[in-house]
Amino acid sequence: MPEQREKPRHAKRRAASARASATKSGARGSKKYWSAGVTERSNALDLEADVFTLDDPVAIARTLKRSAEASERRKAPPFRSAMSMLVFYINRAGKGLSEKRRRVLERAKDELRRAFDRL
Repeated sequence: MPEQREKPRHAKRRAASARASATKSGARGSKKYWSAGVTERSNALDLEADVFTLDDPVAIARTLKRSAEASERRKAPPFRSAMSMLVFYINRAGKGLSEKRRRVLERAKDELRRAFDRL
């Protein structure tokens, strides 16, 4: 009987890497970005539509506070859930976020703290 040879180590690594990148690129779902799924299905809170597109930081904070207090799906306290979702959005937008938009969202964080009496 011929001896079976084991695959070289680098071949195993390449196969594992290909599986990992296929998973990361969305091969198992129709969403382009996993963060879109998090925003839709997150247990952090039920968001109102287009909350992050508002131009007024006070309105963003007010909407996040209202969503956090009304949500029955959240696991953390309302302030923490609202702030987590805002920070998540800012971080996932990354370099694609304009300077003006980033300023509005950063101000919304301060307004959210104020709305929850955390300043």
